[in-house]
Amino acid sequence: MVFYLLASVSLQAQKVTVTSQTEKVKDESVEGYTTELEGKKDEVNDAWIKYLKDIGKVRQSVDPVTLTEPTFNGLIFYKGIIYSVVKGNGEKISVWWGIKPSEWEKSNVNRINNELEKGVYRFGVKYYRDKIQVQIDEAQQALDAVDKQKLRFSNQQKDMTIQLSNNEQEKIQLDKSLETNKLENELLKTKLINNKKAQDSLAEATSQIKKIKLLHQERQRKVN
Repeated sequence: MVFYLLASVSLQAQKVTVTSQTEKVKDESVEGYTTELEGKKDEVNDAWIKYLKDIGKVRQSVDPVTLTEPTFNGLIFYKGIIYSVVKGNGEKISVWWGIKPSEWEKSNVNRINNELEKGVYRFGVKYYRDKIQVQIDEAQQALDAVDKQKLRFSNQQKDMTIQLSNNEQEKIQLDKSLETNKLENELLKTKLINNKKAQDSLAEATSQIKKIKLLHQERQRKVN
């Protein structure tokens, strides 16, 4: 079996952009940062939740999803809540997170907003790279399968080459045996003919000798 891989791959790099955006959180407008990604909502959301869990404590049972005790640059922020919203239909999904400044220490607000802007960008980059890695892994699996097939066919080629060589040597021996058999056959036929002639000659000689014997016996009786 030979594998034929037909694939259409776009070489255009995915571009991650981040914009500031306001979302409604419990009827209150909250400033935050968002990025728009290509993909299915479920897969983007699952990747985002996993990303958030590496940062802090995630509560998915509330709307919107919240993140507390986030860790940025090795520093845990015990006070304040980060709100997160994933929305969109079709192939365009937006990921947003933001804070209410009143819930944070005033000295940390700018710092957290800066981390949110960088963080959603890093997620977008990671999301696309992870998706491409899956495609790389699939391509590698296909390549491994083809290499395995190539090795199998190569080994078969070697085995069949050896078998053919053995077969040809056997044919040479059989041809020699056949030629020898043919010569033996002709020799035996000649010997049979000669043997028959010899037997016929001996039979003739026997007949002649018997006649001579009878003549001698007849002469012997006439002696008186």
